[in-house]
Amino acid sequence: MFTLTTVKPVHTAAAHRRRVLLASLVGSALEWYDFYLYGAAAALVFNKIIFPSFDSTASLLASFGTLAVGYFVRPLGGVIFGRMGDLFGRKRVLVLTLLVMGSSTIGMALVPTYEQVGALAPILLVVLRAIQGLGAGAEYGGAAVLAAEFSEPRRRGLFGAAPGAGVYIGILMASGAFALATQLPEDQFLAWGWRIPFAASVVVIGVALLIRLRLAESPAFEAAQERSKTAEVSPVRDVVRHEWKAGLVVFGLQAAQCVVAYLNLTFLAAYLTDTLQLSSSTGPVAVTVGTAVTAVSLPLFGRLTDRVGRKPVALAGTLFSAVFAFPYFWVIDHVHTSLAVTLVVVVSMGIGVGCMFAPQAAYFSELFTARSRFTGLALYREVAGAVAGGLTPLIAVALVAATGDRSWGVALFVIGSCVVGGAAVALGPETRGRDLAATTVTELRASTGTYR
Repeated sequence: MFTLTTVKPVHTAAAHRRRVLLASLVGSALEWYDFYLYGAAAALVFNKIIFPSFDSTASLLASFGTLAVGYFVRPLGGVIFGRMGDLFGRKRVLVLTLLVMGSSTIGMALVPTYEQVGALAPILLVVLRAIQGLGAGAEYGGAAVLAAEFSEPRRRGLFGAAPGAGVYIGILMASGAFALATQLPEDQFLAWGWRIPFAASVVVIGVALLIRLRLAESPAFEAAQERSKTAEVSPVRDVVRHEWKAGLVVFGLQAAQCVVAYLNLTFLAAYLTDTLQLSSSTGPVAVTVGTAVTAVSLPLFGRLTDRVGRKPVALAGTLFSAVFAFPYFWVIDHVHTSLAVTLVVVVSMGIGVGCMFAPQAAYFSELFTARSRFTGLALYREVAGAVAGGLTPLIAVALVAATGDRSWGVALFVIGSCVVGGAAVALGPETRGRDLAATTVTELRASTGTYR
C-alpha cells in the first residue's frame, strides 16, 4: 500500500508498551487540540474575516456550519482509514492520519481572508475542515486499538484510557493557546494572532510522528494476518453484517457520553451567559477545571475496569449522569456563583464522563474481531459522535427556548440519552479478558473469561 522508513525499535516489550502509550496519548491530544481550536476560531474569528456579512448572525451560522462539516465527515474518515488499518496495519494508518490531520490544521493558519481573495477564502476553509475531519475520524479509533492491542490483558483498561486522557489534554492545550492569543489587541488578534495556535500544532505533529515511526506493528494485527491468509477479509462488510450487535453497544455508550460531554463543553457557556446572564468567564473557567479533572480521572476509572470489568464502570457512568441531571441544573439555575458552577461541572465530567469514556478503548476493542476492529470501532463511534456531538448543543438550545428559558427539558434529554446508552451496555457482553487476536465472532466470544 505504502511504505515507511522506520527508526530502529526499542528492545524490551515493556519499553515499547510505554512508547505505544505515549503515542496514543499524544495523537489524541493533537486531534482534539486541532478540533477544539477550530471551534474557538469559528466563534471568534472566522465569522469576521472568512464569512463577512452585514448580518452578524448569518456570519456566525456560516462559521458554525463549517464546524459541523468536520463532525459529519468523521464517519467517512473512520470507514476509509479504518478499513486500511484492518487490511494494511494500524501503525501505517496512524502515521497517515496524523499527517492528514496535522497538515490541514497548519493549512488553516495560512488561509487568506475574504478581503484578500473573496469567495475562495471560505471554500479553502471548508475543504481544509473536511480533510481535518477525515483524518480525525480514525485518529482516536486507531489510537485506542493500538493501545489495547499492545497492552497486557491485566492492564488493558489502564492503557486504553491513555487516548481518552489525550483528548482532554488536547482541549486544555487548545483553550490555553487560544486564550493567550486573545490577549492581543483585537486588530492584531484578527490580523495574525489567531494563526499562531494553528501553526503551533506543527510541534505536536513532529513529536507524535517521531514516536509513531518508532513503533512496531500491533502483535494482534500480525497474528490475525497470519491466521487469515487464506480467508477473504472485508472489514466494512463484516462489521455491518456480522458485528452489528457490537456496533450498537459502541453507538449507545458513545452517544450518551457525547451528550453529557458536549452539554458541558459547548452548551453550558451559552446557557450561563445568554439565559442566566452570568459572567462570560464563568463557563470557560468551569470547563477548564472540569477538563483537567477528567484527564486525571480517566486512567483511574480505566484501571478500575481491569478489576471489576468494563460493563460495571460504563453502566455506573450512565446511571450517575442520569441521576445527576436535575441536581446539576438546579445548582446552576439557583446558586449563581462561579465556584458552584465549577463544582457541578467537575462532578459531571470527572465522574459521569470519566466512567463512560474510560472503558471505551479497551471495551470497544474487545467487542470486535481483529480483522475488522479498527473499522468497527471508528465507524460506529464516529457516527454516534457526529449525531450526538453535532446535534446536542442545537437540541439543548431548542429545548430551553421551548420551555420558556427553563432547563428541565435539557435534563430530560440527558436522562433519555443515558437510559439508551445504559440499555445498550446492559444488553451487550462483558468483554474483559477477550483474546484480541481472535478473527471470528465465535472465537472472540469463546475467549471471554480467560482473564482472572
